[in-house]
Amino acid sequence: MISRPYSILSNDKGFIAKYSGDEPAAVPNSIFACFRAHEDEIVPDFLNYLFVGNLHGKWLKKYIEVSARAHGSLSIDDEDLLSLPIPLPSGESSIAEQNKIAACLTSLDELITAHGQKLGALKSYKKGLTQQLFPDRGETVPRLRFPEFRHKGAWEEGKAGSVFMNRLDRGEEGLPIYSVTIHDGMVRRDSLDRNYYDIEEASGNKKACKNDIAYNMMRMWQGALGVAPEDCLVSPAYIVLIPQKHVVSRFFEYLFKLPSSLLLLTSHSRGLTKDRLRLYYDDFAGISLCYPHDPEEQRRIADCLTTLDEQISAQSRRLEVLKQYKQGLLQQLFPSREEIEA
Repeated sequence: MISRPYSILSNDKGFIAKYSGDEPAAVPNSIFACFRAHEDEIVPDFLNYLFVGNLHGKWLKKYIEVSARAHGSLSIDDEDLLSLPIPLPSGESSIAEQNKIAACLTSLDELITAHGQKLGALKSYKKGLTQQLFPDRGETVPRLRFPEFRHKGAWEEGKAGSVFMNRLDRGEEGLPIYSVTIHDGMVRRDSLDRNYYDIEEASGNKKACKNDIAYNMMRMWQGALGVAPEDCLVSPAYIVLIPQKHVVSRFFEYLFKLPSSLLLLTSHSRGLTKDRLRLYYDDFAGISLCYPHDPEEQRRIADCLTTLDEQISAQSRRLEVLKQYKQGLLQQLFPSREEIEA
């Protein structure tokens, strides 16, 4: 086996992996090293999975030195690396057992890759479908429309202030506190692994009612908004939008996250630099929106995209479970450093 270049700069312990290309690898000779295994003793794929488990990193930790040539870079002597003890199955069946372990993990990697590709396909499909379900900028009819709405004509154009009012209600005791995220919309604050220093007293927060849209004034241009799943409290730094009777909030959540919408929201935000941009309600209210007047069409579009989001979330969870299973399997199939050195 020829290892892929061993980078002493990729992380604090370096990185080793099998080179699987058909052609010889071009290797920068200053920070990389290559090795070939004795294939009559070691199965290359088996060795590769040992490196995936960072066996070498645990061994090399005591040998790492700060290089005198480049302050802050790491220098590892090849002899120290080659002194790494490799745990191998014993006896005449060693090669056969190595092959079985490598085949098991390779099969699992292939399954992980397949599920990752499926996740990527779902995301790509959603992106393409979203582009079809909303009109292009400057147009008022989408390219793809549900059959029952094709006779409805062009979508309506109006100011955001005619679609959403600004809720200024102070918080009430007993309501859960929610935060707005860019990727997951509104989520309960106690479910996030973060430290918060916001006001905890109910009266110091704002109230959001179920189906209101809350957005972070400083991050709306990045898509930091979400629909309230229940009556709750939110930060006083948020704007809370009250939907009018003909408005389906989930539809507008998708509308506001369109790339063209984010550009529009950015252009109406105030600030000298992007990290200081803020979208106040009065500026938001003046933005022109294009949307179907019929709330049933809004709901159909939102339901369609919500179903896709649920499939994407489920596929993401499957992929994560497989990755965790692989990590656990690696720990079970290979001895620990302590067991090796015992």
